[in-house]
Amino acid sequence: MSESEQRFGEFVVVRRYEHVAELVLDRPKAMNAVSTEMARSIAAACDALGADRDVRVTVLSSTHERAFCVGADLKERNSFSDAELVRQRPTARAAYTGVLELPMPTVAAVHGFALGGGFELALACDLIVADSTAVVGLPEVSVGVIPGGGGTQLLPRRVGAARAAELVYTARRVEAAEARQLGLVDQLVDDARTGALELAAQIAANSPVGLRAAKRAMRLGQGLDLRAGLEVEDAAWRSVAFSGDRAEGVAAFNEKRKPQWPGE
Repeated sequence: MSESEQRFGEFVVVRRYEHVAELVLDRPKAMNAVSTEMARSIAAACDALGADRDVRVTVLSSTHERAFCVGADLKERNSFSDAELVRQRPTARAAYTGVLELPMPTVAAVHGFALGGGFELALACDLIVADSTAVVGLPEVSVGVIPGGGGTQLLPRRVGAARAAELVYTARRVEAAEARQLGLVDQLVDDARTGALELAAQIAANSPVGLRAAKRAMRLGQGLDLRAGLEVEDAAWRSVAFSGDRAEGVAAFNEKRKPQWPGE
């Protein structure tokens, strides 16, 4: 499997393996706490990935042996004046929305702590793969704030309003087995990164046009009534029905061979 690597600032690396990209959080001295600089790098990496039509799936992972990401850099935040915190807010938001708005399917590989903004980065992905070391949670109310990277909106959509309320209001940490039981993670595997990359490779074998359209339909249709949701689906279907991928997929099926997706 061919591999290339691109660094975004000091704390973020993007690795590409054929049609799978890995966005790697790499601030080990701070357990990947998201500083202003790191937030800028995450957003920049997402901009680059979003524009890369060769990437069919993105995996979000960590280099730290005990943490996926422990959330916002509270040491940095403690040094901010109120005005500085207001100015920093758009930069922080851009990191989380950058992951959320990636156009291709995304898989989080959660190993160790994924707390606060760290868990929000995982929630911004379509699927969360974790291993037995995973500990997740949104503890923001315990330090006088609220989840600000999408947690109050993404968690209810994943597990329902009442369960999300209990987790946000108690600020409790949830270990791997319970996280899987509650639906906070989708798969428990022996090694989160390996499992996430294997899942990504399985997804990436499918049509890149189809994958992006399916994600768009599911994201845009979420929360709509059924009639409106079906209109969203129809628009997404029309965007792929006359594509080169559709023609190749049908031809490959009839010729009993593996598709060679044109990606258009």
